[in-house]
Amino acid sequence: MGLIALAQFMVIMDTSIIGVALPRMRQDLGFSAENLSWVFNAYVVAFGGLLLLGGRLSDLFGARRVFGIGWVILLAGSAAAGLAGGVAVELAARAVQGAGAALIAPAALTLLMTLFGAEPKELTRALALYGAAAPAGGTAGVFLGGVITEYASWPWVFYLNVPIALLVLVAMPMVMPAGGARRGSLDLLGALTVTAGLGAAVFAVVRAPQAGWSSGQTWLVLAGAVAVLAAFVVIQATRREPLVPLSIFRAPRLAAANVAQLLLGAAWIPMWFYLNLYLQQVLGYSAFPSGAALLPMTVLIMAGMIAVAPWAMARFGPKPMIVAGLVLLAAGLGWLAFVRPAGSFAVDVLPASLVAALGMSLAFIPSLGIAIGAARPEEGGLASGLVNTSYQVGSALGLAAMTAVAAAAGADRLGDLPALTDGYSAAFVGAAIVAAAGAVAVALTLRTRSLPAAEPELATRP
Repeated sequence: MGLIALAQFMVIMDTSIIGVALPRMRQDLGFSAENLSWVFNAYVVAFGGLLLLGGRLSDLFGARRVFGIGWVILLAGSAAAGLAGGVAVELAARAVQGAGAALIAPAALTLLMTLFGAEPKELTRALALYGAAAPAGGTAGVFLGGVITEYASWPWVFYLNVPIALLVLVAMPMVMPAGGARRGSLDLLGALTVTAGLGAAVFAVVRAPQAGWSSGQTWLVLAGAVAVLAAFVVIQATRREPLVPLSIFRAPRLAAANVAQLLLGAAWIPMWFYLNLYLQQVLGYSAFPSGAALLPMTVLIMAGMIAVAPWAMARFGPKPMIVAGLVLLAAGLGWLAFVRPAGSFAVDVLPASLVAALGMSLAFIPSLGIAIGAARPEEGGLASGLVNTSYQVGSALGLAAMTAVAAAAGADRLGDLPALTDGYSAAFVGAAIVAAAGAVAVALTLRTRSLPAAEPELATRP
């Protein structure tokens, strides 16, 4: 369980540790304001696009083997990212990191289900620990990124992964079950099309503020993304052993839970990204205080996931938890939209971020548990890959959309504090709308009866 939680901690930390370092990376490597978000998106698009393949590989070749291969790839990508001397190399290395994480994450969830799936109470606790590792990794990344950027240099935010990966590779054979393997084939064409389609969609949205929303370039790329994703669906429907058997979506509640995870990522990650930029570029925090400023939010999320969420799920059931969590997240984001150019952490950031954090802690665990518990045991790796994909794709598309919104509202005018604040405020408003839409979608689509037996004590109690 320690290695599984560490895996979740690390793959999320690698999305957040670069946040505080972005201004320094921009100066040293020559990133523009528009393509700076691709330091995040290159990782997330590769991660989200390859997660389904990672889940399939876990089912076919054994979760422990795929888990170890993922750590080797993450190690290599981290070393390359730290050594990069230009924009292209940095983005390519971040994509390699994302590919490694795409093998680690579904394998870790498959191993969790193997170890604890037979005991619902144990599975609920394991999911709570696994879920709490995500915000811990997110804020640890921000905090460590601040310390490293302030007192060392930004390449060390990537070099940090190397000794941890080596430690995992040494410990893994001693404590980790091998995981079952079975015969089957790989749908490499499906993996290629889904990754290309998602990448093109994100690229089009990020580039739209520069190229123009009405330009032929924007709509040509978006049309291409839709065509490639449609081809992916056709491939899945016609292949004998597809990457994603479309029949999996017949599982009760699975689609609704994945929509909840997608919209959680689409609301939460833009909040984290622009909160970091507000602290540094408007309030004038240096790297270390900026990272430390998010610790209260993380402590609340971890406490909520470990102590509150399991009890509340047993008491109220998963649907009210997910809806309430998304509503609170929307409220916190709406509150953050009132940030001021001459604001302060205590007034403009802390209370609103705590409300948003409470919402995240309530919604994440029940939606994750439903998503991985709704599938058949032999599709455990696929279900794990699918829910991770939903969250990561939501993160990438949400950040891409909010980058466009923020830039249109003034976030690209560095040094102009009122304009920057207006841009960041617009991003918070957009993310709040996404969270509110998620609450409505879950309320309308998530069924509350006929709970599959595999789901871990997410059953309702009157």
